[in-house]
Amino acid sequence: MMNQIPTMAEAKALAKKLRAHLESQGRATSHAQALETVAHQHGYRDWNTFCAVISAREEDPWEPGMRVQGTYLAQPFKGSIIAKMKQGPGWFRLVLDLDEPVDVVMFEGFSNYRRRIRGIVGPDGHSRERTSNGVPHLRVEADK
Repeated sequence: MMNQIPTMAEAKALAKKLRAHLESQGRATSHAQALETVAHQHGYRDWNTFCAVISAREEDPWEPGMRVQGTYLAQPFKGSIIAKMKQGPGWFRLVLDLDEPVDVVMFEGFSNYRRRIRGIVGPDGHSRERTSNGVPHLRVEADK
């Protein structure tokens, strides 16, 4: 049994590494089986229980009133978090009030300025949604 509880991303990476190791030895295993094995190695009866413990221990990086900076649709911003709601392990829906409105339209002949934006960000502060060139719609970090 391992003493230190990993983050969700670390636990999933361990499962991926375990699965690759087993497959290199000719022992095919599913991703679900690898997740269960990682949970057992940490002393938990199953992945769901382990996942709940990890979620309860994960640090909540966002607080209403917190100053943040980042980009929204490639436009830099600074602002404050006015609301948050947990969406799942490490994922949060944030409502941001920006200091200065950002233009969210890339066309020269048209503008659409937003001062309040909403988005869901993961543990890295990036949204899942991406622009056509692969850049996250929303990137948020603590203001420095």
